[in-house]
Amino acid sequence: MVAVWCAMALIASLPALTSGQLRRAARPSLEGTWNSATVTPLERPAALKDKPFFTPQEAAAYEREFAERNAEPTPEQLAKSKGTGTYNVFYREWGTRVVKTLRTSIITEPADGRIPPLTPAAEQFRRGRLARLRLAENPEDLGLQDQCLAFLTAGPPMLPYSYNSNYQIVQTGKTILVHAEMIHDARIIYLDGRPHAPANRRSSLGDSIGRWEGDTLVVDTTNFSDAIGYYGDAGGNFGWDRHLHLIERFRLLDPDTLLYQFEVDNPTAYTRPWKGELTLARSNERVYEFACHEGNYSLENMLRGYRASERKR
Repeated sequence: MVAVWCAMALIASLPALTSGQLRRAARPSLEGTWNSATVTPLERPAALKDKPFFTPQEAAAYEREFAERNAEPTPEQLAKSKGTGTYNVFYREWGTRVVKTLRTSIITEPADGRIPPLTPAAEQFRRGRLARLRLAENPEDLGLQDQCLAFLTAGPPMLPYSYNSNYQIVQTGKTILVHAEMIHDARIIYLDGRPHAPANRRSSLGDSIGRWEGDTLVVDTTNFSDAIGYYGDAGGNFGWDRHLHLIERFRLLDPDTLLYQFEVDNPTAYTRPWKGELTLARSNERVYEFACHEGNYSLENMLRGYRASERKR
């Protein structure tokens, strides 16, 4: 009886948890390393125009076809090709599976699974960038990826690339840090209820403010820097300008699968908002430092190549 009484007294002496503290304690942990590699394309292929989802059998067939298309070419195939080639398949990280939701594209809206057209002003900006790229008189004329300044796939939004597909999430009570393997960017998401930073404080990662809605982390990001590239140009796989407003949602589908959804609203860049989603798999791998064009040898050689092509004209 004495032992029971002591235990009851100890429990009674503990501070009572408020309902808010209980809700915080129940929030899921997103911590860990997550891999976004997938064979699901960003935009839906024309052959799948009216098909937003695979059946399991169709997904398996698509995965096999993808592996065959992207297999390492034979020496005979390389000899017949007219290009200079690229990385070996060993260095790629395309993934082997479609996203766990069996979608046929990462883009979910518009309904055709394609990124909307650019506005006339954004299209004019894109064409100007491409014209400068064709001349490449200076390093600044090349894309930001070529300059090792930004890889837009690192996010936000967090889009898969052909390598460096890991994201490390570190979660505390007031902040969440998302460390991207690509270009080793680290984004801090604030959970303390603060407002967005003043409009004159801008960056390529923007200003991210998060909140929990049940078991879903909702992140509102604004304050992006001015235009650095649009989808399909030399700057990366998508683009933005200072008017971009991005909403992201993170939710665990199961202990080893993270569902990531995003909404892009940028009226000066795209003719309508667009949305997407993908699943990331939990990984036991470490996130290593990403070194881009160490010593900028590649950048120097690209400019030499442009000058050599000019002499042949």
